[in-house]
Amino acid sequence: MSAEPMRQRVALQPVDAIEVTIVVDNFVDLLMAGTETVRRAPPAWDTLEREALLAEHGLSLLVKAERAGRTATVLYDAGLGRSTALHNLDVLGTKVTDLRAIVLSHGHVDHHGGLEGMVRRLGRRGLPLLLHPDAWRDRKAVFPSGAEIHLPPPSRHDLEQEGVEITEERAPSLLLDDTVLVTGQVERVTSFEKGFPLQHARTPEGWEPDPWVWDDQAAVFLLRGKGLVVLSGCSHAGIINVLRHAQTVTGTKRIHAVVGGLHLTGGLFEPIIPDTIHEMAAIGPDVVVPCHCTGWRALQELARRMPDAYVHASVGTSLRFA
Repeated sequence: MSAEPMRQRVALQPVDAIEVTIVVDNFVDLLMAGTETVRRAPPAWDTLEREALLAEHGLSLLVKAERAGRTATVLYDAGLGRSTALHNLDVLGTKVTDLRAIVLSHGHVDHHGGLEGMVRRLGRRGLPLLLHPDAWRDRKAVFPSGAEIHLPPPSRHDLEQEGVEITEERAPSLLLDDTVLVTGQVERVTSFEKGFPLQHARTPEGWEPDPWVWDDQAAVFLLRGKGLVVLSGCSHAGIINVLRHAQTVTGTKRIHAVVGGLHLTGGLFEPIIPDTIHEMAAIGPDVVVPCHCTGWRALQELARRMPDAYVHASVGTSLRFA
């Protein structure tokens, strides 16, 4: 299913190395071991002297891409809390003064809540922010029990007041000298990935069902000699749809790494775990780093089915692909 055809092919330029730092995620573990690819945050036991890393229900990834001796930095999402991402970056000692762009995966507050604080800290007018136009929709999730959770959009007024240069785009876009692909609207081709059925959006006529989350978009890099590195916020489009869309738009079949939320948690989504992991294994990424809304059942099954690829996410973890 697709609201509009989004099969535009792009010429994504390869990069020599990519470093992805998990700035905000649902989970933090100070004792996990690292590898040559995976660098864990150093333990901070003296928390009375130093601040601790914070976990929350949100996601933010800081990406540094290296090409021909130059490094460009992009922020993919900003977490839920107004200051959580900034706090964790400070604890990690990571500077974002060279940030070139911000990409918003979709309009849910657990991905944009830290935007205003981030751009205010940077104090630089004209910082590009790329999002899908549906990200501005005011939404809520309505559960079978009748409970509701408001999912407010980002504030265009506040962002413009901070001097952010907002770009709305449904189609694929290229950033930073054509080294970053923002997929735009993801085409829905699988039979089992059905968006977010609980979601409603406010319209002039009132609240109406809005299950497809068309604003869900990924960020994609082409790692020289290894394939695509795909970052996904919540994968409301379905992670298999996201990966197939990235393959189609770039013309590159090989997926080297997948990092981000897979939205397989809770009773509504756990039934599609087997189909999702079956298709993921068939695609065969070398590295899978499920974060945020993936859920413990899916994490366990991914670790069992793809043990050589699976990496457990934790706030402060940096992944280097080169």
